[in-house]
Amino acid sequence: MENIEQLNTVLAYTKGAFVGKNEIIDLLGIGLIAGENAFLMGPPGTAKSAIIRMLSTCIEGGKNFEYLLTRFTEPNEIFGPFDIRKLKEGELITNTEGMLPEASMIFLDEIFNANSAILNSLLMTLNEKIFRRGKETRKLPALMFVGASNILPEDEALNALLDRFLLRIKCNYVDPDLLEEVLLAGWKLENETSTTPPSITPEAIKMLQKQCKMVDLSEIRKQYIDLVHNLRNTGIKVSDRRAVKIQNLIAASAVICNRDKAITSDLWVLKYIWDTEEQIEILAGIIDNVIEKDHTPQAHPQALLNKIPNAEELAKEVLLLETKWAEIGLSFEAQNIIKDKLRYVQTRCNWVKNPEHKQHLQTQIEALWHKILQTI
Repeated sequence: MENIEQLNTVLAYTKGAFVGKNEIIDLLGIGLIAGENAFLMGPPGTAKSAIIRMLSTCIEGGKNFEYLLTRFTEPNEIFGPFDIRKLKEGELITNTEGMLPEASMIFLDEIFNANSAILNSLLMTLNEKIFRRGKETRKLPALMFVGASNILPEDEALNALLDRFLLRIKCNYVDPDLLEEVLLAGWKLENETSTTPPSITPEAIKMLQKQCKMVDLSEIRKQYIDLVHNLRNTGIKVSDRRAVKIQNLIAASAVICNRDKAITSDLWVLKYIWDTEEQIEILAGIIDNVIEKDHTPQAHPQALLNKIPNAEELAKEVLLLETKWAEIGLSFEAQNIIKDKLRYVQTRCNWVKNPEHKQHLQTQIEALWHKILQTI
């Protein structure tokens, strides 16, 4: 009880500092309890590293390690150089002081810049939380790895890297309506030095991770199995290994709500297992349709936020694309961008609930496709 209160206090403190980032911070809390890694996708300047830095500050006695990867990053820059004194004695021992193997929170920016020299080491480190180099093998104290990039990988070798991050979180600029709050919170964060942040120890987080393993999933297992089959039929890849690990996220949702038994609404975490951006709203539509039937008051706050597409917003997007297509002298690339966006809107349209709104949108989309085909 005390441990979960401490973590929730830390998460609330972080949310207060970063306006409009509740979803990201809640999911990082889920990742910490589940012992699973998270991937943040979004442009620079969306507070990705700052959020991780603040969470690290709140872990009492824990160490933070963050690094911006480039194509030329070498293993020494992340794991540490060989100890020169030991090298003279003929031993290959790594000096890991201040490096990744000693950190409790690890943030790797532009993760998909990883080159072949460090790729294998990273894959093992992310998957097993083990550092292996030559004869050296050591268990890492890492509570969680967070990777970030503004793009998804295209290289097959880098897809294996993405696979090591079970949670995938879109990190965008905040809503324009919240800009004033963002400016005030940012100014306060920049100038406030006297406030002592709340804290939680790495040991307390590890206790929560053990508690997570003891959550009773029996009540939702049938629903979960049906969902996995449904997602696979929709074209969303959920391997057996991932299906097993996702249970940790479901259990973590129960733990953070101070429950020892999972309920239907805990399945909200499945919205964050996408492989492509197109899958984000498809997943939201499928999962929201399942969890909206659960009115249990102990549901996680994020489970109550329905992200099914807004029909009015989609209609505006179609009109905007129609206006752009009517522009004179569109390049071949510009035409392809419009067609790609229209396909994305068409996919999102499938998850609009109101039949009339859905029919109206489909008519709009079909009419635009007709115009496009006539001019090609």
